[in-house]
Formats: sequence, C-alpha cells, structure tokens
Amino acid sequence: MTQAAFPKLLSSQIAFDIARTIRDGFDKHYRLFRDTSRQAKAHFEQGAWATAQQAARERIGFYDQRVQECVQMLEDEYDHSELTDEVWRELKLHFIGMLSDHKQPELAETFFNSVCCNILHRTYFHNDFIFVRPVVSTEYIETEELAPTYRVYYPGTDGLRFTLKRIITNFQLDAAFANLDRDVEQVEARLRLIFGSNKIEPNHQIQVLSSLFYRNKGAYIVGKGINGNKEYPFVVPILHNRNGELILDTVLFDQEQITVLFSFTRAYFLVDMEVPSAYVQFLRSLLPRKPRSEIYTILGLQKQGKTLFYRDYLQHLKHSSDQFEIAPGIRGLVMLVFALPSFPYVFKVIKDFFPAPKETSRALIKEKYLLVKNHDRVGRMADTLEYSNVAFPRQRFTEDLIAELKHFAPSLVEEDREQLIIKHLYIERRMVPLNIWLSNAEKEGNELQIEHGVLEYGNAIKELVAANIFPGDMLYKNFGVTRHQRVVFYDYDEIEYITDCVFRNIPEARTDEEEMSAEPWYPIGKHDVFPEQFGRFLLGNAKIRRYFMKHHADLLTQAWWQARKQRIADGFVEDVFPYPQNIRFSNQHLTTPTATVTPPPFMETLENE
Repeated sequence: MTQAAFPKLLSSQIAFDIARTIRDGFDKHYRLFRDTSRQAKAHFEQGAWATAQQAARERIGFYDQRVQECVQMLEDEYDHSELTDEVWRELKLHFIGMLSDHKQPELAETFFNSVCCNILHRTYFHNDFIFVRPVVSTEYIETEELAPTYRVYYPGTDGLRFTLKRIITNFQLDAAFANLDRDVEQVEARLRLIFGSNKIEPNHQIQVLSSLFYRNKGAYIVGKGINGNKEYPFVVPILHNRNGELILDTVLFDQEQITVLFSFTRAYFLVDMEVPSAYVQFLRSLLPRKPRSEIYTILGLQKQGKTLFYRDYLQHLKHSSDQFEIAPGIRGLVMLVFALPSFPYVFKVIKDFFPAPKETSRALIKEKYLLVKNHDRVGRMADTLEYSNVAFPRQRFTEDLIAELKHFAPSLVEEDREQLIIKHLYIERRMVPLNIWLSNAEKEGNELQIEHGVLEYGNAIKELVAANIFPGDMLYKNFGVTRHQRVVFYDYDEIEYITDCVFRNIPEARTDEEEMSAEPWYPIGKHDVFPEQFGRFLLGNAKIRRYFMKHHADLLTQAWWQARKQRIADGFVEDVFPYPQNIRFSNQHLTTPTATVTPPPFMETLENE
C-alpha cells in the first residue's frame, strides 16, 4: 500500500465523530484510573490491605476494558466500507486538535493507537494513521486543581524541623501518628548524618511531590533537597506499626536504594496525578539513568511505558548493526529466547510443542504470565512486556536463530519480504542467570559472592511466598541476577498460588521394597509439593549447600511452607520491605547507616535551631 499525503481540508464528519469517541473513551479510562489512585489514601489510612490489593489488581485491567469498549462501539456504529484510508488520516488530525489543552495528551495518543491497532491491519501501523511518533508536547502543562505537581519548602527560612513536620502534615492523612515529633527528629538526625553541613546557597529548598506513592502496606513521600545547582533525592516511607498507628520508617537517600524501590520488579504504585508527564519529569531528576518508559510503568501507566519502550527499541535498532541471536544459557523447554547483544532485554517466544515432562499449552502459559502482570511482584519478579505482530528486519537475524524459530514456533513466525513477523512474544529485562552467576563465582573462588547469591535466592523465594506465589520450578536457571545483585524470578510457566499448593512430608516407607523403589510408593496429587525433596535438585554443590543450610534450611521443611500458607489463608498480609532492614529507625541500634553520597551543603540551618 502506498502512503498518500494528509488531506488539506478536514471534511469528514465520521472522522471527527470517531476521534471524539476515542477521546471520550480515554477520558473515562483516566477518570477511573485516578479514582482508584485517590482511594488508595483511604485504604492506607484504614489499613485495609486486602481491599487495597484488590483495587490495585483491578486497576491494571482498566485500560484494556476501555479500549475494548471503544472498539466495540466503533464496530457497532460504522460499516467497514465507510472507514476509508482518507477517513483514517483525517481521524488522526481531528484527534490531535482535541488534545491541544489536554492534561494527559501522551496517554491519549497511546489510547488512540490501541483502539486503531485493534481495528486496522498491521500494514497501517505507521505515522500516517497512528502515533508512531508523539505529536503533542508534554512540556509545561499546567495543573488546574489546587494541588500543584510538587510543593516547595524553605528550611533556611522556617527551620528544618518545622519544615519536615509541615511536609508530613500537608498530606493530611486521616490516621494518628504514634509519635510524629520523635519520627521527625529521627529524620532530622539522619539528614545530619548523611548530608553533613556546609555553606548554604541562595537557592536552598526542598521539593516534594504532592501525592503520596502507595504500594503494598506503605505510603512514600518522594522529594529532593536543592542547594544551589545540586539536587539530593530522598524518599520517606510511612508505615503502620503493630497498633495501627503511623510511623516514619526511615529515609532513603542512597541512589541505589531509591532505584531498587522504583525497579522493574515491583508492582505499579498508586499515585494521584493530574499531569503524569510532570511526575515523570520530577522522577527523572531523581533517577536520571532510568528511561521514561520505566517511570511511566512505575506510576501504573504500563501501556504508556510499553509505547515508549517500543519507540526506544526502534531507535536502538536504527542506530545499531549487531544481529539477534539465541540467548546464552540453558535452553528452556517452553520458551525460545533470543537477544540483541547491544540491547539490554531478551525476547521470549512460546514454542509450539513441549517435550516431556512438560505438560502445558500456549493458553496456559499466557495465563501464567497474565497472573504475574496482575499480581504484586514484591521486587522479585521481572516485569514482562507482551507484544503482538512485531516486525523485525530479517537481515538482522542469524540463520541459526531463524531456523530455531521456524522449527520450534512455526505458527508464530511469518516472513514478509524483508521482514520477519513474530505474532506473539514477551520482552523482559536481561539478567545474568543465577546458575551462571554462581558458577562464575565458584570459578573465581569468590566465597562472598556465592554466599550472597544463595542468600538472595532464598530471600527471593521467601518474599514471593509472602505474596502468595510459589515459583514451581525453583532451579537456579529460572532466576536472574540484576545489576544491583538482587536475585529475581523470571520463568513463569509453572507458577502457582501458595494457597493452591498442598505441602506434604514424604510418607515413611512401609517395606524395604518401597524404600529402594525408584518410583514413589505413595499417591501424588496434581498440586502436591514435597519441600524435603528440594535439596536433591538444588544442593548438589557442597559450597552452595553449606550456605543454603546456613541461611535457608527452613525452606526444606513442610512446616515452614504450611505455616506461610495458613497465614495467607487467615488474611494476613506480610510486610515486604523494598529497602534494607538495617536502615529502619526501629533497627538503628543494630548498625549505623553510612553515607554513600558526597555530603552536600544542605544542613547548615540545623546549627541555628
């Protein structure tokens, strides 16, 4: 199909009406999205954790629901013959005009793409018909509500202690603090310890985002200190204590700790934002290395994150020349995994057939990945981007990779002249498989790294269990190590809810024949799990076994798993902290936090209080 020029005059009433329908569909979506984000405040105040979890899960599905509503409306209203190429071109121009004063124009453009891509053939997926490139600027969008994107405080004028207390009380949480004055003093002391005190510049202020960030059982104050031309990010978590009272739990200043808090392994925060692009800009000033796509995803706007990721990928493809190749590591039975060495992600395609002992299907695997998408990932499961009908330049694929794709997934691969079309795939952040990481550590004789890997592996499993997730296949090859040396689970085809599992001890053999039998002499149900068997598959290496038994021997006992299952069944929501335990104020007697940033000239006003 040849691309024609855009029409000079907009004359199609159908195009205008469809554009308005799509805009109204997006506005409905974002209104409901914000309603859920606002309700997170009440859930936090009341400690209604189960309700908060359910609301967060439901919000993830809002986008697809509104897109399908819009698609259905258009298909019911218009005959296919009415929707000519000229109408589709005018439709985009009308839509652009409707976004001139919009507060979320970039999100509306993505919603437009989602609706149109559900109706149009992939040959129309270019900038004449959809927003391959963004059109409307997100710079300097003004808020219309009383609350600005961020509030500014001046500790040099008001005094730091008063400023900190005012920051907290301005959020107007409808729940009592256990001892706010004590907590503010601890925040102040941590500022002294980490920041030190030097010359104060004329531009000396604290900026704090106007909405709290809610996730799990925490609410997070996100801000930065400014002194002259230097900025110092910080995050203050607010939690409930055992009595249901609020406490300030710690202060995060370390760049790595803040990055881990906002990592790709955590479920989306609930944040009430009128102008999301302004929140993205603020967070990028705290995390300059994090791409905008990930920041949008952090804020619960995963579709926008997915759009920006794909644009970044296309740019990378355009400015690189290396070839896609089969990813290193042990080949999986379910997924064919390939990568572009210069791009820090992997591409995963579900195979058409699965050798024994795998008993699964493509539909079931997609269901498992959807479970993870809708679940709290507690910092231990990688976020996965799902795409359909992705066109790759064929010449960038090695012949070995093309041969593997055609052999293992022929139903998902289509060649179209110079393009290779993959009809369905997942994209995940590339990590070092834990089995390779441990093997390299052993070759290097690095005992500390081996112990760290085993400790992190067990911690990852325990935090997944706290979120009601059983990994299923617990082999090291299914876990990866991030650049922050955190262990993350990334193979979801055997994942289950803990509450669906039956944890059992192996019955004692009744006869010598049973004792020596190569096959189980006892019945095994579909959901039965025998924790004492884990060691047979995981602990063949003596060094790994020593460190595993030192830190995580409880994972080999049925009693530990059953106790965790019972707590979940009883409605107890576990605490999973996205930062080290030793930096919490309640644990500060255990160790003293040390500064990992250059002390800025920020705290001189403390001397005058």
